[in-house]
Amino acid sequence: MDWAASDLAERDLYKLLVNTVLPRPIALVTTVDAQGRANAAPFSFFNVFSHAPPLVVLGIEGRDNAPSPLKDTMRNIRETGSFVVNLVDRAMVEAMQICAIDFPGEVDEIEAAGLTTAPSAAIAAPRLIASPVQLECRETVSLALGTRHRNLVVGEIVHLHIRDGIVDERLHVDIDRLDLVGRLHGADWYVTLRDRFQVLRQTLAGWRERTRTIPEGEVS
Repeated sequence: MDWAASDLAERDLYKLLVNTVLPRPIALVTTVDAQGRANAAPFSFFNVFSHAPPLVVLGIEGRDNAPSPLKDTMRNIRETGSFVVNLVDRAMVEAMQICAIDFPGEVDEIEAAGLTTAPSAAIAAPRLIASPVQLECRETVSLALGTRHRNLVVGEIVHLHIRDGIVDERLHVDIDRLDLVGRLHGADWYVTLRDRFQVLRQTLAGWRERTRTIPEGEVS
């Protein structure tokens, strides 16, 4: 089966993409507004984009038929130019889901989720101490794209916090202790890092040697 993207309804295109581009890492993003009020919201249209410079990218959808078309996260990023990506481990999943609730403005979703913040080292936005990895970011550029007031935010990582005991002296990461989760398809499914396999990276010399040893007419 195949489709031109332009022939698909918006909802159908969403279903196909989020059910095939898997798994997706989750950014529980904390921000503050100009008055210093904190907000937290999860996003799975997210990934690390580069290490030099160290960049992350967020896809933030807006709101239709609302007094303000921008979600709190995007509005706060515009006001302060900063945000923290708090990665989500298995123990944080329930709290992350609470932060996704569309609370009225007077409700503090961080408090409702039972999460505790700590000051960041380089930016105004706070970080969530329950998260095993917290990436302090400064907005580099934001692009308004398409419908639903969607914005693509590129942020430069300016400070990293990783829970003690996860990284050794050689900067090797123990991913079992990291215990991150990823987003799966749209029916509220997630995946952990527990099921994995290793395939060694191939070299050109190794590939040439392997192809020379395969008899003609056979496949490896």
